[in-house]
Amino acid sequence: MASVALGADAVARAFAEAGCEVIRTGSRGLFSIEPLVELETVDGRVGYGPVGPQDVAAVLDGTHSSRLGRIEDLPFFTSQQRFTFARCGITDPLSLTDYAAHGGWKGLDAARGMTPRAVVDEVKASGLRGRGGAGFPTGIKWQTVLDAAAGQKFIVCNADEGDSGTFADRMLMEGDPYCLIEGMAIAAHAVGAGHGYVYIRSEYPFAIATMRAAIEVSAGRIAPFTLEMREGAGAYVCGEETALLDSIEGKRGQVRAKPPLPALQGLFGQPTVINNVLSLAAVPFILAEGADAYAAVGFGRSRGTMPVQLAGNVQNGGLYEIGFGITLGELVNEIGGGTASGRPVRAVQVGGPLGAYFPPSMFHLPFDYETFAAAGGLIGHAGITVFDNSVDMAHMARFAMEFCAAESCGKCTPCRIGSTRGVELMDRIIADRDHDVVRPDASLPAGLSKALYSRAPSAAERSLDQEVELLRDLCDTMKFGSLCALGGFTPYPVLSALDHFPEDFDAMTPVKEAAQ
Repeated sequence: MASVALGADAVARAFAEAGCEVIRTGSRGLFSIEPLVELETVDGRVGYGPVGPQDVAAVLDGTHSSRLGRIEDLPFFTSQQRFTFARCGITDPLSLTDYAAHGGWKGLDAARGMTPRAVVDEVKASGLRGRGGAGFPTGIKWQTVLDAAAGQKFIVCNADEGDSGTFADRMLMEGDPYCLIEGMAIAAHAVGAGHGYVYIRSEYPFAIATMRAAIEVSAGRIAPFTLEMREGAGAYVCGEETALLDSIEGKRGQVRAKPPLPALQGLFGQPTVINNVLSLAAVPFILAEGADAYAAVGFGRSRGTMPVQLAGNVQNGGLYEIGFGITLGELVNEIGGGTASGRPVRAVQVGGPLGAYFPPSMFHLPFDYETFAAAGGLIGHAGITVFDNSVDMAHMARFAMEFCAAESCGKCTPCRIGSTRGVELMDRIIADRDHDVVRPDASLPAGLSKALYSRAPSAAERSLDQEVELLRDLCDTMKFGSLCALGGFTPYPVLSALDHFPEDFDAMTPVKEAAQ
């Protein structure tokens, strides 16, 4: 999708019209060189990028200035540890021959030569944890489903990648769909499931088309396990596992109270393994290479690799797969190359729109679950969004509340009402900070919601400090009182903005001018 957005379709047509055999692959993951063209030569692949339709002749005769050589030798790729994304950008996504030639199905074959319990034990020994955000041990979840007594069990893949700044799920489904299918088939053997679902948001047309074709082509290879797809309508809350299950069942996507856990009473009331794309796609490597090979990489209790997604105002946007333990500063400044604008980095948000904001003073933090949790944040789906020093963090805190208000399923009061009250409160704080007290009959400053900030002239007014204190109290209520992570995590960006960038909430400290 990223390469197509940059003109890859026109480039492919131009090469086809020039008489070339064109094979469309998934993205390699470095978007600054897209659209990327690799020529098959007697000495291997030679890459050129970015390439436009007008560049075909120069690429074919080897004179184009964008010649990159072997893509694997570029600094962005040499330091990666590609366990999950080893085939992305290299193989034809729908070729079973390509997939098998590059190590595909080894994990499934190994798993089917083991007992289900031995497979679960192998996943547990690898240290694999949920890559969708929660970080729950994958093997423990599988163990629960394996031990559940039921006549029918399901495997559900959560591919509803709704976090802004994340694209790893989409890239894998577009570039290496059989890896996900193989992981789901291994999970089915491990827990005794006969059928599975891949739930993809409708905004991913290329991933949907590729997965649909891959499921059909590989049906005989994964039998007797069967798979089908479900398309989501774009509700962010359907990324929460129980709301997703309701959506598959044809209901309105709303969060279910727990217990019971989906592992015991999930899809259609049956024991269900529900894992993120990256969790399931890591399993073939573990079964093919062994749990020790996977567990040997990582940091602390965070084992294996994490596909980190660099987005926002960053020079080298893209996907970078590396073992846990690399520092946040290395990811942003060395791998990401700093800001695309050339201005200093002021903040990075880790973990999607509900992740915490971190200042450069915290760039020494190693990238792992426990460290980020202790620092008041979360890794989530490992999306990192970079901001330069022109950002207004009070407005970013307001955005978090507005996002929650728009996406709330409405089932619990702290999320449904708290987020709306949060938007109102942020509007008052921003207006007070800017010394622009709005009266009921006055026009609102640009960007502030109509009628949300109004006080009668005679009403007792709280001070700005009192408003900020009230905001913290509201965040506390949402964090501990919400039914799911949507309301529970919304305080992370708000509180981190307050804690690390207090000057943006201070009426006595003018907000930095964009020109500074």
